Amino acid sequence: MSNSNNSKTYFDLQDLVRRNIRQLSPYRSARDDFQSGILLDANENSFGSPFGEDDGLNRYPTPHQDEVRERVAEFRSVQKDNIFVGVGSDESIDLLMRIFCQPGKDRILITPPTYGMYKVSAQIHDIEVDEVLLNSQYHLQPENVLDEVRADTKLLFLCSPNNPTGNDLKREDVEYLIREFDGIVVLDEAYVDFSERESLAPLVLKYPNLVILQTFSKAFGLAGIRLGMALASKEIIQLMAKVKAPYNLNKLTAQYALKAFENLDRVQENIQKIREERERLRVELNKIPTVNRIMPSDANFLLFKVDQAYEVYQQLAEEGIIVRYRGNEPLCKNSLRVTVGTREENDEFLATLKKVKGEG
Repeated sequence: MSNSNNSKTYFDLQDLVRRNIRQLSPYRSARDDFQSGILLDANENSFGSPFGEDDGLNRYPTPHQDEVRERVAEFRSVQKDNIFVGVGSDESIDLLMRIFCQPGKDRILITPPTYGMYKVSAQIHDIEVDEVLLNSQYHLQPENVLDEVRADTKLLFLCSPNNPTGNDLKREDVEYLIREFDGIVVLDEAYVDFSERESLAPLVLKYPNLVILQTFSKAFGLAGIRLGMALASKEIIQLMAKVKAPYNLNKLTAQYALKAFENLDRVQENIQKIREERERLRVELNKIPTVNRIMPSDANFLLFKVDQAYEVYQQLAEEGIIVRYRGNEPLCKNSLRVTVGTREENDEFLATLKKVKGEG
């Protein structure tokens, strides 16, 4: 469904939302109403945390996280009302399925090889999963995707840069599917900051059926705080806020997120180091005769094919080098995925790989 200015001629979000979600009256927490004063409304411990510090941890966090959302919005060139923050990207994936997919009835569509949580979350919610493989170069086959869409296909998940292959999907293919698919397109950009291309985040202001997922786990180096973001139209963000747990993001996570924005120079410095090491790692892997193919990567990892990949994976682990075996994924036979480490870690990985392959 498209027109000459590349935006949807008609899109009714409410047609896609489950009836029980449309009718839901969300839980209203104490901190929705008041966040200051003598707080005797939420059965918190007024004597404080056990650490003997005035850290405020005895009080529930703000349910809205406006300050974090404002910083994310500024960083991605959208508005605060276009931002949802939650427990990793996985919370957003879960919420989108709860909002748009009726268990036992509706379907999602994925494009393997891709991130495994889309399928796992769908199975948890009793949602059917249809699959259209990427092509041999790990790019979308847009017409094949649309051919697989059914009347009850509500969500289309795309991952760019793609995990586990590492490559950016072609923007023209992604935008074509956003325009033509009558459901919600979820574009997972967990690795986008390692790519030379810009995030497509501003497109959520143009396309009412687009949701973009991002995370603090990768480029920001904060996997341990479990903070993910969804960027979408104000209407979709309102639905996510309606369905989420009242206090889904804790104070410590929010504090570290805000601190990260005060250290963006360090974030960018680390991104550049990873890009440089990614290229060095690719060059060195290419020198190993039993490495058959190294996929182009716009992420912080490389997918490569190697003879007897599963045995190599096990032997590397025995030597203390832990990579991911991806050979069970479609189109990934005999493939390993290695995260770009520090220079020292990468050197150790390369030396150990050569050793187990008898090429050291």
